[in-house]
Amino acid sequence: MYIKSLDLKNFRNYKTLSIELDKGTNILYGDNAQGKTNVLEAIYIGGTTKSHKGSKDRDVIYFNEEESHIRMRVHKEIMDYQIDMHLKKNNPKGIAINGVPIKRARDLFGVVNLVFFSPQDLNIIKDGPGERRRFLDFELCQLDGIYLNDLTNYNKSLNQRNKLLKDLYFQPDLISTLDIWDVQLVQYGKKIISKRQEFIDNLNSIIGPIHFKLTGGKENIYLEYEPNITVDLYDQQLQKNRESDCKLKTTSTGPHRDDLCVTVNGIDIRRYGSQGQQRTAALSLKLSEIELVKKIIKDTPVLLLDDVLSELDSSRQNYLLNSIKDIQTIITCTGLDDFVEKQFEVNKVFQVVAGGIK
Repeated sequence: MYIKSLDLKNFRNYKTLSIELDKGTNILYGDNAQGKTNVLEAIYIGGTTKSHKGSKDRDVIYFNEEESHIRMRVHKEIMDYQIDMHLKKNNPKGIAINGVPIKRARDLFGVVNLVFFSPQDLNIIKDGPGERRRFLDFELCQLDGIYLNDLTNYNKSLNQRNKLLKDLYFQPDLISTLDIWDVQLVQYGKKIISKRQEFIDNLNSIIGPIHFKLTGGKENIYLEYEPNITVDLYDQQLQKNRESDCKLKTTSTGPHRDDLCVTVNGIDIRRYGSQGQQRTAALSLKLSEIELVKKIIKDTPVLLLDDVLSELDSSRQNYLLNSIKDIQTIITCTGLDDFVEKQFEVNKVFQVVAGGIK
């Protein structure tokens, strides 16, 4: 699988952009704040409908314009796909695959699989549980259309329940309707918990050897899923916490409060690991994510590396670059020195200057 081309109109600082990509390694280089990351963001939105930054559609539209257009051509096995996406300031986005409009974002599922790796991902271990849940959800939503549907419905039900908990202060008689949202939460929440556990189990089967080699045989890594509540006790605990939820006006039970524990040689490195250990574990996590995608889809994902090399020491740079030789990679960086010094094969180079590419 690889992206053949990308066309943008009125996206971020690009009035227009049209580039043909190589199926190997593509470098986007230039000074900071020129628009390198914006290209990766456009690709990510084109493949998932969402920004890796969490930005809203209106935030990515060129100044003083009402809509933006992303067109991406993807080659997958023996078939080509064209994804067209219109992002609008005041209306839902429009999406078409090979010229056929789709009504739901999840219908885009499976057309292209992306792994995004940014400097922020190197902090996934030391950051709060929200970032680790985001990591789980981003990859699972790409790999499993049912999970995407369940997560969407869960979040809708959670928002409605929390709204109701706030409204109860003014309309106490509405408490009888709480059962409706409790049923919805449990129905979708249990599926999310089960899928996350399966995902972590699969990652554990891959990440161990990667991390062991990356650390020169010094460290053994293990991922442990920490669900806020187990499937068996979900109904009971949600009911038990109802009174306190009403007082606090928020839902205290469910997978929206899950976490992921990362241990190295038996030590929880979220709390007790050095920055070097945390960053190495994050790198191992991303590399194992790539391998897991390969295993599940029987194809290679597209890797987006946003200025990550500058954050890694030489040995970890080498390990990363040697691990991605067989997949399409689009890398942003400020210069080409690292690639020249390491004699790493680069297939195509683009210089980014003020919303333009040379």
